[in-house]
Amino acid sequence: MKPQLKIATNGGKQENDEAEPVSPTGQYFNSKVLSICIIAVLETEVPVNESCVMPQLRDVFLPLNPRFSSVMASDKKDVKQWKRVEVNLQDHVVVPSFPDGLSVESYTDYFDEYLTKITGDQLPQDRPLWELHIFKYPTSKAANHIIFKLHHSLGDGYSLMGALLSCLQRADNPSLPITFPSTQTTKKIKNNNAMEFINWMPRIMSSIYKGACDFGWSFLKSTCKADDKTPIRSENKGLGFNQIKISTIELPLDQIKQIKTKLGSTVNDTVAGIIFLGVRRYMQETDIESSNSQSTALVLLNTRNVGGYMSVEEMEKTHSWGNQFAFLHIMMPELINDKNSNILDFIYKAHNQIMRLRNSPAVYLTAQCLELIRKCRGPEAVAELVHSTLNKSSMAITNMIGPVEQVTLADHQIKGMYFMVVGSPQSLVITIMSYAQTLRIGIGAEKGFIDSQRLNSCIKNAFNLVSEAATKTG
Repeated sequence: MKPQLKIATNGGKQENDEAEPVSPTGQYFNSKVLSICIIAVLETEVPVNESCVMPQLRDVFLPLNPRFSSVMASDKKDVKQWKRVEVNLQDHVVVPSFPDGLSVESYTDYFDEYLTKITGDQLPQDRPLWELHIFKYPTSKAANHIIFKLHHSLGDGYSLMGALLSCLQRADNPSLPITFPSTQTTKKIKNNNAMEFINWMPRIMSSIYKGACDFGWSFLKSTCKADDKTPIRSENKGLGFNQIKISTIELPLDQIKQIKTKLGSTVNDTVAGIIFLGVRRYMQETDIESSNSQSTALVLLNTRNVGGYMSVEEMEKTHSWGNQFAFLHIMMPELINDKNSNILDFIYKAHNQIMRLRNSPAVYLTAQCLELIRKCRGPEAVAELVHSTLNKSSMAITNMIGPVEQVTLADHQIKGMYFMVVGSPQSLVITIMSYAQTLRIGIGAEKGFIDSQRLNSCIKNAFNLVSEAATKTG
């Protein structure tokens, strides 16, 4: 029997001294109608030594943030707070057991089934809201897999990725910091004169008008105007508590960058356009009439004014830890034909919509609207609105920037990594993450409703079509 590893995290202080209010977004994501989690999968080059992982959790992971050692509880006024508790690591680490001596193909099937299973399992509320699963069998992707499951109420992808990266080291030189692709854009020099101000006035007025229209349309999409039922939207309102099948696609990052440079877009917008094209082709193959249906994607954006990841200490100092993001309703272009003009329209339209909406006052107005509803009707009412927003859209897309170099976790070299958002009442969730020179697209599809293999094939074909069309473009 393994020893029970219990970590005292309250430092001898009274429990009330350790209480921290749960943020409004944290309450929305852990409510009666929503329970959103993030699953991060690390593929290792070598078999995992469990004895090396446990000290890493105890000495590095737990001290990163008090929420990893806290439970969500209500005080006498029914206000939710984070309260420190004693952590028993054995309760949080799961090592599944399967028959020995099977083929790699068999263990790959076991892994897919196991990953699907934990997408539908709810994290116990009586202990800190995270788990670590170690799949100690070889698959077609890796020697072993390390799976983190963290509740979204602990923080958004930026915060949790920052915490995870604090546990990693560069494989080539652990003494050097992990680096990330640059996200900074070159700013144009502006003339500061009266004529410039006059020229800005029509743009300001136009921005205010478009912002009001964007907010009105977004509010309608969240409350009463649902997308059409299609091969990617089942209208299963209880889906958030069911299982989804996770699969991934690998694309060369250098080729994506060549396409975005050719088309004058960004990496994120280029990938979003490729995904839209692939999804539309899947819809057309499954149901020809759905290729021009009304379908929207919720694109999640980080709202922090930062150029890259910060350490956990820096996030705490600048109050950057938490759930700081916004979602944009993006209309998926219709699939008219497979000619080059229509193919590239998916990139151009995705780019134009995202660029316009991410700077729209609608993002601010939506946040203020949610806060007003919370003050008037409580967090559960906002959670129901967020659930409605997710449920009435066809899919969600979110992305994270990963390390440029290969990294290690407790001296285990990481071959690949990806993540998935689970618990959303949607039939399709797509995530994007870069690592080394590879872009990993994660596809979370409703089990038994979406054909993951066919959808993956359609997205791969869409990438080839866009690459070919961009090459021919002057």
